[in-house]
Amino acid sequence: MAVQRRRLMQTDQPQSWTDDLPLCRLCGVGSAVNCVYGADGKAVAEHPYEDGYMRFQGENGCFLYGVFNGYDGSHVVNFMSQRLSAELLLGQLNASHSDADVRRVLLQAFDVVEKSFLESIDDALAERANLLSQLPEVRNPGRRVPFHQLPQQFQQIAERVSVVEQEVSGGATAVVALILNNKLYIANVGTNRALICKSSSDGQNQVTQIGMDHTAESSSLCVPAGLDGARIKQAGLIGGQNSTRRIGDYRVKYGYSDMDLFSASKSKPIIAEPEIHGGHSLDGVTGFLLLMSDGLYKALEAAHGPEQANQELVATVAAECAQQTSLDAVAQAVVERVCRLHHDTFASGRERAKECQRHEDMTLLIRNFNYPLGGEACDPALTPTQVISPSSNQSTSKTSVTLSLVMPSQGPMMNGSHTSSTVDETTPTLTNQSPTATLQSTNTHTQSSSSSSGDGSLFRHRGGSHALQPDENGRVEAYVDFTSFYRLWSSQHQDSAATVLGPLVTIHTRLWGMMGTRV
Repeated sequence: MAVQRRRLMQTDQPQSWTDDLPLCRLCGVGSAVNCVYGADGKAVAEHPYEDGYMRFQGENGCFLYGVFNGYDGSHVVNFMSQRLSAELLLGQLNASHSDADVRRVLLQAFDVVEKSFLESIDDALAERANLLSQLPEVRNPGRRVPFHQLPQQFQQIAERVSVVEQEVSGGATAVVALILNNKLYIANVGTNRALICKSSSDGQNQVTQIGMDHTAESSSLCVPAGLDGARIKQAGLIGGQNSTRRIGDYRVKYGYSDMDLFSASKSKPIIAEPEIHGGHSLDGVTGFLLLMSDGLYKALEAAHGPEQANQELVATVAAECAQQTSLDAVAQAVVERVCRLHHDTFASGRERAKECQRHEDMTLLIRNFNYPLGGEACDPALTPTQVISPSSNQSTSKTSVTLSLVMPSQGPMMNGSHTSSTVDETTPTLTNQSPTATLQSTNTHTQSSSSSSGDGSLFRHRGGSHALQPDENGRVEAYVDFTSFYRLWSSQHQDSAATVLGPLVTIHTRLWGMMGTRV
């Protein structure tokens, strides 16, 4: 039976009915694998990638998105992403459904997925019980001898028990977004997040986290009867994870009585019921929706603190939208920025370095709502919030947003916006920008400025309405003046060399004029 079950799992895994579902082209996904940093700063993965996502477009204007965070394997994530889409995209929803109807369908879908997963491991649980019955018990009834202390004749059974327990262990958290009738619904189980950014034409921007993080440290933790809530919050973990809502995790839901912290509990310490919000109207909305696994925002919080993580992520998405031409590129660039920031904070050796020794898998899904990407005509005032800038005292008005202009650099850039100490104690920034360059965006114009040494006499100063006026051939007058260069060279060389160089400089200057910008 065990062999047949393994063969069935191996046969079914590469194929899925969701392979035939049309993918939504209005969203993009970025990801990064977990890692732990060694003493030399190199990153090594601790386990295979366990996150997952879905991005489907159904019928009747229905869209379904999800980001899943698995642990102790990815089998729960794989099961959930396939089964949940089957429970929501096979005719269960239509345009006539009210908000209450949609929320009811979402709740039922999660309930079916949870029960179906537990049913799918019935055979493995039966085999596990049979194997355990063959192992000797210690004198206290119900207490087994640790596997490493078993006699040799039981080692093969113990090894098989470990394999089967891997099949039944593990779980997943999930955040799911459903769009129907141009309304947004969010269902959240666990610690993944959903953020929505709405931009208005006057520069006002609103960033909202839809739902809450269901953690053991949460002030709204529902403590099961018979348990000490203060001890649970102090421990911060339930069966190795800090989420209080999960899909799967048979070991915690049905084996909690064997855990010291929950042995007195009268009910399961974790649940699979989602927190559901919506519908939120999307009519006339310009902005984007972010769904993310907790590995992304926790890595940013580890580097910068939890106070502004949501705003920083949204601002970084907006900055990447201005540069990238696809949503997949935007999402991947944001994830990579967070990874670099996390690593640079660890390498800095500063105060928060100890918080950045490792990070979990990261997944970010971006759903666009009429927000312009790079190369598209747009009003710069629609850029939401403020990216981390070199100076924390720069003000942001309703019609003007200061963004960092990302410049190539020789090494890691530092930023002092998160500390009041001296420059050499600064923290790496999410944008990794040059401290000397900023981009000022307003409703009417865009300008850039950067500091440089010297008096700038290399460039001819032009002013008034005559600046860069084209001639009859459509070219502008050369604006690079080599007079100073020629003078310095002449003072350091013989007159004969200067005599030769003079005509060359004149020719070079004329070439600049011939290559002038056409208007």
